[in-house]
Order: sequence, then structure tokens, then C-alpha cells
Amino acid sequence: MTYDLFLALLVFASIAAFTPGPNNTLLMASGINFGFRKTLPLVLGVAFGFPLMIACIGFALGRFFELSSVLYKVMQYVGGAYMLWLAWKIGSSKPAVDRDVAVGNPMTFLQACAFQWINPKGWVMAVTALSTYTLATHYNFGVVVIVLTAFVMGIGSATTWALFGVGFKHVLNDERYYRYINWGLALALVASLAPMLWH
Repeated sequence: MTYDLFLALLVFASIAAFTPGPNNTLLMASGINFGFRKTLPLVLGVAFGFPLMIACIGFALGRFFELSSVLYKVMQYVGGAYMLWLAWKIGSSKPAVDRDVAVGNPMTFLQACAFQWINPKGWVMAVTALSTYTLATHYNFGVVVIVLTAFVMGIGSATTWALFGVGFKHVLNDERYYRYINWGLALALVASLAPMLWH
């Protein structure tokens, strides 16, 4: 990987990691509803799960899905349905009477890792990075660089969005605003399905 290509990858990875999407919406919602400590498994699940998905696509599954486009489509629609269910759960969740006590259960580490496989933004970013920032002559090395870059950017982004949610939690003293924020996040999660619908 050339120096110029690596700089371009850093720009792409930072934009992909920090802009709103399903992962960041879930992180912020979890920060609001459960606080940072209980959101930490979700933070780590995103940070480790997305690079792992890139590695699997880069080294093996990319060719498999090229040969089986029907399976890829089925995965897309199952993932979309699951994300709609998550949006409903976020929007309809009720604030705790005591703001230090979480209502319900936050996403676990394994659930967050598994979620990466049905995240439309994640698929678009992974395939784009692998097809744009690797060289045919050093493909495997390029995949490793992309995976490591995604991990570093992912841990920073996931932590930032979770803390952003925690900050909102302390601002929200009125239950009405609490619900507005949750429904806003739910709608943002639904809107993040747009790339899947367009393609």
C-alpha cells in the first residue's frame, strides 16, 4: 500500500466511522438509556466486530457472495427487518424513574459483533474499502491494513458516540424530550437503510 493510498484510506475510514449510521445510532441510544459502563460491551462489539467482518469478506466471503447473489439479497432483507425491530425497541423504550437505573438490557458484545453482518452501511463501507484501497499485487497486506485502520477508527468512534449519548442522558430531565430523542434515533436507524434500498 502506497503512502498516498494509505492517507486516502484514513480519510475514508474516519468519515465512515464517525458519520451517523446504524452502529452510531445504537451506541448513542444505549449511552442515553444505560450509561457508558453498560454500553461498553456494545462499544467493544462494534470495534472488534466490524474489522472482523472486513477480514472475512476480504479473505473469503467476498467471492462467495459474488457467486450467490440471492443469499446476499436474503441477508440484506433479513437485516433490514431486524433493524426495523431495533428501531421500534429504541423508539418505544421508556425512561427509568431513576436515571441511574437502566430499563431493559443493552446489546451484548456477541450481539454487537453479529449485528455488523446485517448493517447495510457496514457492508457498503467494507466492500468500498476493499475494492478501492487494495492493490492486486499486495492484496492480502492491503486487507490487513484496512482491518487495523477500521479497528483504530472504530474504537474511537464507538467510544465517542456512546459518551455523546451519556451526555444527552444528563441533559434530559423531561420525559417528553427523552422520548423525542429516542424516536429521533429510531428514525435515524430506519433512514440508515437507504443504501440497501437504493442498491
